[in-house]
Amino acid sequence: MRPTARQVAELANVSVATVSYVLSGRNRPVAAETRQRVLDAARQLGYTPDQAARSLRKRRTQRVCLVLSSFGGVPSDERLATDLHEMADARGYSVVSLSVYSEARAKSAVEVLRGGIADGALVNLGGDHLTRDLLAGLAGTGLPLVVMSNESGLAGCDVVRTPEAEATAEAVGHLLGSGRRRVAFMAHRHEVYRDRPAGRLLGYTTALDRHGVEERIVTGGADDRVSAYQTATELLSSPDRPDAIFAASDRAAISAIWAARDLGLSVPGDVAIVGAGNIDEGLISNPPLSTVGPLRHDYTDVVRLLFDRLQAEEPPPAREIVRSWTFIRRGSS
Repeated sequence: MRPTARQVAELANVSVATVSYVLSGRNRPVAAETRQRVLDAARQLGYTPDQAARSLRKRRTQRVCLVLSSFGGVPSDERLATDLHEMADARGYSVVSLSVYSEARAKSAVEVLRGGIADGALVNLGGDHLTRDLLAGLAGTGLPLVVMSNESGLAGCDVVRTPEAEATAEAVGHLLGSGRRRVAFMAHRHEVYRDRPAGRLLGYTTALDRHGVEERIVTGGADDRVSAYQTATELLSSPDRPDAIFAASDRAAISAIWAARDLGLSVPGDVAIVGAGNIDEGLISNPPLSTVGPLRHDYTDVVRLLFDRLQAEEPPPAREIVRSWTFIRRGSS
């Protein structure tokens, strides 16, 4: 026989209403100790809310959607997905995911979301496939939406920004200040083809301007480890090789370290290397990788924005938060 909310309430020594507040995720004040007792009791009894009945009553799916550029094992995306799943589980929601890696996929994703596949969406994309107009149109439908982006002009949704340009400028400035003069930038594909520098590439050009360095060495290669290794090998095999590389991802930077060592070059003696993202793997590279990124990966504040919107009686005004990024100097620079 299926366990009931009343049985959970009796085991946790709380009211049925408190069980409902905790397991539905409604924004009611419940003490942390009480909330944990309810969650432990529900887990012990194997109780799960009747999602089908709840969805019919509320005309909701009890699902949220995570929209990413790809499912290629980007560590920060994995952490974001984990935090979203954990908070969704605690609030009685499930998670569906959409991958947007082309203009066609962007339009398809918007159509699916407009069709009601989920009650809200968390969007974290690289590239320009999901345009400002598409996002604005989606937000205009009233869908609770949280977008992780440094783009300006996003309206009708919560926006999460990261000062990537500033942190990159600090890192490249460190390279130039330590005597490096030929600093290469290994970019993601979408960064190379933008009309104007933005994000990490903007930070790179800003630092060069500040130090009066005219030469720009910008190449692709940061999208995957193999491309990064091949690109770094080509760069570092040239007669006028760069004396530093800033890679737009830590995975690409670690591949650049491998390429340098395979060519018989020392890091950072012959070439300094800096990445972006602050993934754990950078701590065990040889030498440890200098990087720009957050000091720790925790996206609960981002995920909470989405569930705050879902649980609000009236849509809250659009909010904006800025997540800290900094330059973390280690042995590779």
